[in-house]
Amino acid sequence: MKILFAGMLVAAVAIGWGSRGAAAQSANVTPERDDALSAVYATPVEIAEGGRIAEASCARCHGANGISTTDGVPHLAAQRAAYLNLQLRAYRQRSRVQSAMTGIVRYLSDDALTRVAAYYASLDPPPPASASAEATPSGSDPVQAGKAAAAACGGCHGETGISKIPGMPSLVSLDPKYFVATVSAYKSGQRKHDVMKSLVAGLDDETVNNLALFYALQEPAKAQTPAPGDPAAGEKAAASCAACHGDDGVSGNPATPSVAGQDAAYLASTLRAYKDGSRKNDSMNGPAAALDERAMQDIAAYYAAQQPQPLNVRRPLTTAEWAERCDRCHGPNGNSTDPLIPRLAAQRSDWLEQAIDAYRTGARQSTAMAAMSSLMSEGDVEALSAHYARQKARAVTYIVLPPVGEKRDK
Repeated sequence: MKILFAGMLVAAVAIGWGSRGAAAQSANVTPERDDALSAVYATPVEIAEGGRIAEASCARCHGANGISTTDGVPHLAAQRAAYLNLQLRAYRQRSRVQSAMTGIVRYLSDDALTRVAAYYASLDPPPPASASAEATPSGSDPVQAGKAAAAACGGCHGETGISKIPGMPSLVSLDPKYFVATVSAYKSGQRKHDVMKSLVAGLDDETVNNLALFYALQEPAKAQTPAPGDPAAGEKAAASCAACHGDDGVSGNPATPSVAGQDAAYLASTLRAYKDGSRKNDSMNGPAAALDERAMQDIAAYYAAQQPQPLNVRRPLTTAEWAERCDRCHGPNGNSTDPLIPRLAAQRSDWLEQAIDAYRTGARQSTAMAAMSSLMSEGDVEALSAHYARQKARAVTYIVLPPVGEKRDK
């Protein structure tokens, strides 16, 4: 037989069935998962018994009718039956560990777990969260947000961070971590510049991170400013700089800036500041002290002539793009049609955040989920969880049908 879900009458999973309790024929369904699928076709009597067990064992945490009102505890109403059955068994077998759950399910039989799973799957789904009830991160594109914030910087540093004014540094090709650290240094007064301190004082952490990302993703190019020194002489004088700033001024260390293509006047003024001690850095103050004005001009000219390189920085996905990826397995708007894959729609956002974090840390095991969640930032997790909490949940009914060609009773 095949399992279909009613309403849309679309195949949920192509799993072969014989008589009740027979092993699934699909290669991707293990015997353990086949046992979990028994919850899909529980009888009304078994569902009612599952309700009695759930009322006695589960309702205190998961709420009446499977709708949780407890922080960090998921809704179970209308969750996919086979998925619930599989997870309940995982708690009992300690492949998933949570003290409260393990303590409850250890005393329940396979049949009891199956009936509880079938009962919760039979319930009406929870309502979607309202904007006021759940966290509602903006989910906006951080690159676009960074571009908007960078409009105030363009007059000095260039529209895309490529300087056109001598003495003003280019901001492209700077590792985001270095950019953020530099802004923090201006804010704290560790780096002395009254104008910069006043300009960055009102920037919150999110805006600084967005600025850093925007500039890091721009097409790198040399500063459009003159370089009066001798690049050939500067190459020789800069030989010792490569250990920190990389070959041709392209750094491989987020803590050390790339200087390839940087404005020459800015580089020369920076070396002077290290030489006179107005900028402090143990690795720079000593080497700069040995340089005369000519050598500083030549080094600056050499690095200004080098081609800056793109950074290995990933453009983050928007919430909509993350959701599109998740929907491939979890169904349209988080409404799974596979009984073994959980519904995300209308789930509590705090629970979804916990679940994603568990996959990120390895506390929960799934190759696909670990690979997906490892790319997410904290903001991604928060925004995606809130997105699914606000989606309308849809219940499904799985119907056991005979295989093609098998006669049905009339």
